[in-house]
Amino acid sequence: MKVNECLQFDHLVVGSGLAGLSAALNLAESGNKVAVITKREVDEANTRYAQGGIACVVDNSDSFDEHVKDTLTAGVMLCKEQVVRTIIEAGPEAVQELIARGAHFTTRGELGEKTKIDEFDLGREGGHHRRRILHAGDITGEEVERILVESCRNNPHITIFEHHIAIDLIATRRIGRPGPNRCLGVYVLDYKKNVVKTFTALTTTVASGGIGRVYLYTSNPDVACGGGVAMCYRAGTKIANMEFIQFHPTILYHPKVRSFLISEAVRGEGAILKYRDKGGKLVEFMHKYHDMKSLAPRDVVARAIDNEMKRTGSECVYLDITHKNEKDLRLRFPNIFEKCLEAGVNMACDPIPVVPAAHYSCGGVMTDVNGATDVTGLYAVGEAACTGLHGANRLASNSLLEALVGAKLAAQHIHSCETELRKTFSSEGVPVWSCGDAVDSDEQVVIAHNWDEIRRFMWDYVGIYRTNKRLERAKERMKLIRGEIDKYYWDFLVTPDLLELRSIACVAELIIDSALSRQESRGLHFNADYPYTDKKLNFTDTIIQRNL
Repeated sequence: MKVNECLQFDHLVVGSGLAGLSAALNLAESGNKVAVITKREVDEANTRYAQGGIACVVDNSDSFDEHVKDTLTAGVMLCKEQVVRTIIEAGPEAVQELIARGAHFTTRGELGEKTKIDEFDLGREGGHHRRRILHAGDITGEEVERILVESCRNNPHITIFEHHIAIDLIATRRIGRPGPNRCLGVYVLDYKKNVVKTFTALTTTVASGGIGRVYLYTSNPDVACGGGVAMCYRAGTKIANMEFIQFHPTILYHPKVRSFLISEAVRGEGAILKYRDKGGKLVEFMHKYHDMKSLAPRDVVARAIDNEMKRTGSECVYLDITHKNEKDLRLRFPNIFEKCLEAGVNMACDPIPVVPAAHYSCGGVMTDVNGATDVTGLYAVGEAACTGLHGANRLASNSLLEALVGAKLAAQHIHSCETELRKTFSSEGVPVWSCGDAVDSDEQVVIAHNWDEIRRFMWDYVGIYRTNKRLERAKERMKLIRGEIDKYYWDFLVTPDLLELRSIACVAELIIDSALSRQESRGLHFNADYPYTDKKLNFTDTIIQRNL
């Protein structure tokens, strides 16, 4: 394995989803040199797979106060209200800037409403009391990612490094105090050339996305291994609220179509959740769990589906929107309609078989509303960050809003602090990466085995329904596996598979430890041994920090 010289930029961004590319574009506005580091192709990110849309107040009948209220309600007394208000109120301007770049959102005229030609066709999703979801058909993420990739590629100040996977942050250490003092950059594996590169910069913004591949069943793409969160934890940064993992209630259940999400917008347009009884009849059930029925917040819906599947012994439940005609469904959900047809399901005639799957992490690297961490020069935005917007449960489509606004706020904060940041930065003396005595591995089976074991016990023991016994069982297994992985990491040369395994192991342990420490049930975290919400823990974050 080769070790390359140091590459210096003004700013580094790790990740190429909506948050990462938006951050890069905003940082490049002043003419600074920005590097975007992404471990697959630049458009391979969670953003690309987002179907629903961006929650944003753009209709005169809606208000910031109502959007804030819905967000706070979903977050179950754990959101930071000022953060919620700041992000929501900044939404319309950020969306307009995205539209100015060329993004297109569906209008009512496109769906045949002749009197509403230019008005946005606003969707409604679980937990929202108003229609406020801007969407581009049912491929909103794909449309947004396309525009941002195009904008970044056309910006002379931005350099994109594809097939580069971050290994560790480069940070100076505090003397006599926990945590690092100053982030100087990141070590990165260029796995196409088998070279480890040292990137240094005034700031490093972690926008590495989600952690879904920690679980056996997920809506996330393969890149979502939590690398940014793990990297920040290893550097000593505070990590918050990792017990709050959102399980999307409705993933298409079919062996032919892998990890395909049926957007919450389908329920927003009137789809009803049902189970099949012993006589083969479809029966509604969400009225037993919440007054919003099938439009209840995701944590309620996911637990309800899980309970009904266990109660009836079924492998799935069904999403029924057969009362809508095929023409309207094809117009509103063209991608979902076609994917369902691939599975032999015509959603205008057949109920859609669905199951829950890991979808979104409400926790992450602890930041303020500007994405600033407790480490000088280190920022986190998007799903990798925990700003306080989501609390114990993310309101549907607030994620793309946070990624868009958070990236802009982070760049503004960096620009405002640039003079001070330059005073504390020096790349002199930064050591290049060292392989030590590591050699090529002849035991790749260890990686595959540990990967599978972690994902399975996380699903079984640290999933939708938790108990102390299950969590403790997961913790014991994790201790053994982490020992194996740590030894393997130091003995053998790094590869993408090893780095991703190292990330999911770290994140899995953070989730387990956070879940064990929260002795109540709140939002996305349900523990049968503590089934009630403890009011004394309102607005109390679960914070984990590695002692360096």
